[in-house]
Amino acid sequence: MTQNKNDWSPSTQAVQALHLIDDATGAVVPGIELASTFARGSDYEPVGDFNYARYDNPTTQATEKVLASLDGGADALAFNAGLAATVSVFETVRSGQHIAAPRVMYHGGQDWLRRISETRGIGLTFFDQTEDGALEDSIRPGETAILWIETPVNPTWDVIDIKKAAKAAHDAGAILAVDSTVAPPCTTRALELGADIVFHSATKYLGGHSDLTAGALICAEENELWDEIKQVRKLTGGILSPFDAWLLLRGMRTLFIRYERASENAMELAQTLSNHPKVERVLYPGLESHPGHEIARKQMRSGFGGMMSILVDGDAEAAKRVATATRLFIPATSLGGVESLIEHRKSVEGPHSIVPPNLLRLSVGIEDVKDLIADLDQALERV
Repeated sequence: MTQNKNDWSPSTQAVQALHLIDDATGAVVPGIELASTFARGSDYEPVGDFNYARYDNPTTQATEKVLASLDGGADALAFNAGLAATVSVFETVRSGQHIAAPRVMYHGGQDWLRRISETRGIGLTFFDQTEDGALEDSIRPGETAILWIETPVNPTWDVIDIKKAAKAAHDAGAILAVDSTVAPPCTTRALELGADIVFHSATKYLGGHSDLTAGALICAEENELWDEIKQVRKLTGGILSPFDAWLLLRGMRTLFIRYERASENAMELAQTLSNHPKVERVLYPGLESHPGHEIARKQMRSGFGGMMSILVDGDAEAAKRVATATRLFIPATSLGGVESLIEHRKSVEGPHSIVPPNLLRLSVGIEDVKDLIADLDQALERV
């Protein structure tokens, strides 16, 4: 029986990059088209499908096809940064409308929400993602344009039920946008759970090698809202460059196996640190003791990822000393790369942060887990 590539599993689609073999050369890896502009013919119409690289280009378009396929979406847009993608969504909200979002979320997106609320008369509610009913209560029927959620929530890793959030949003006439950066499509497909738009900071797990900055939006359906988001990207020049699109495409080909290894490492590390005398608490949705574990187990089908936080037994200074005493974990911002990182999150988030001062965020990579455990153990013992 002949199998259509659309019938392949998502992991096969990722590895094969949708089998985008070059028709002219037979190259098994899609090439990079660096042209900034494209010629017109004798009728002054574009020779091909492209006009100017700020609008679209072949390499970015190929990457977007893979992004849409992995998330099961109708279309995808790739941006030159995660924040450029989120801003493009928020730019569709009019004065007098309202946005609801978690009180703990990526601080850059939260800062932008505060900015447009203060300068453009857009209503804004940050709800407590740990409190039952708070999400529903934050929505204003007929006024809320976007319910924005992040799950698991960075950096406390609280889990929000996507299906329940989608129903609450749709019942009020709003759309649901889900930041699924730490739960990429190899484990969670938010569109299948009712989201209208899914966002990824593609710098993280999708790219996976800490060598590019990118953002991605994938839609459940192409509609007027999606057309407006595309127009915002076109006017602001937020499109992902061809070379970075090629790097992202390359990174996605190993997404499933990288995520699997990182998840295995993180689970073992979380279980070990849960019994460490100098760790107050481990925040990781893979642990059965985590309050959001059951929801995470339903939404995250292929592991719980490599992101966790630990509360050090001590104050902020003690936590910082642990972060700088590691020899293998690198003290740096970002997440989802093959290398393990450690970060004192409150120092990074700024004055609005409500993150505990003794919290360290860990991005667990794909190294030998015994080395990772030994490194954290020596750092904790030294401090």
